[in-house]
Amino acid sequence: MFNKVEDKVREGAGKAQETYGRVTNSYDDEAQGAARKYANQASYAVKDAADTVRSQVSSNPFGGLAIAAAAGIVLGYLLGRK
Repeated sequence: MFNKVEDKVREGAGKAQETYGRVTNSYDDEAQGAARKYANQASYAVKDAADTVRSQVSSNPFGGLAIAAAAGIVLGYLLGRK
């Protein structure tokens, strides 16, 4: 939970740096701010998806096991092709 809050704070810092770069016509600051903002948005989304998967698997462990087995079979098939 704390990591999600940290991602949101860093996203805000990236947005502020992007806005600062836009106001001062500093393309370097604008690009760095945008990169920071989007990287932290992606990190937040991945952590949110992991939490969702974790809660779904804990509420239905057999479904999670079936999905993991199917993913393993597909991955094995794709890697085993020659």
